[in-house]
Amino acid sequence: MSKKPKSLVGYCGLYCGACGIYQGRVKQAVENLRLVIGAYGFDKIMPELAKWEPAFQHYKEFEKVNDALIKMFGECPGCVGGGGDPDCIIRKCCAQKGYAVCSDCAEMDKCEKLQQREWALKRLRKIKVQGARNWAEEMQIKVDGGYCYLDEKRE
Repeated sequence: MSKKPKSLVGYCGLYCGACGIYQGRVKQAVENLRLVIGAYGFDKIMPELAKWEPAFQHYKEFEKVNDALIKMFGECPGCVGGGGDPDCIIRKCCAQKGYAVCSDCAEMDKCEKLQQREWALKRLRKIKVQGARNWAEEMQIKVDGGYCYLDEKRE
């Protein structure tokens, strides 16, 4: 791993190393799909397939969407490194207040921005107790074992 775990702690308490985008899963999925399409020659027979399924007439646009997915999500530097949502209200607030992570803020538990994000508050409280470095090292051990937020069940 090239980055230190603490540098992968996002402002909101997400661990970038556990993010499917950071891990390259979007890029890999697009590349795998391209391999399958190429292996079966679908890219060459799309005009013929469009006679039976009209959606295939949009194959060129589909290729452009795949290119855009890789361009946008192919190599994420992590939240603190400039990746993620550039309009994130949590990132903007932390930057404005000079905090590395919301758990540094004394108003964290009362913050309106976080009240809508119970998942963030849960992680941030843990970071506040453990310290960002210890929490990040714990998360990196999980990531090294194959953990990714994409694998979590959504409620």
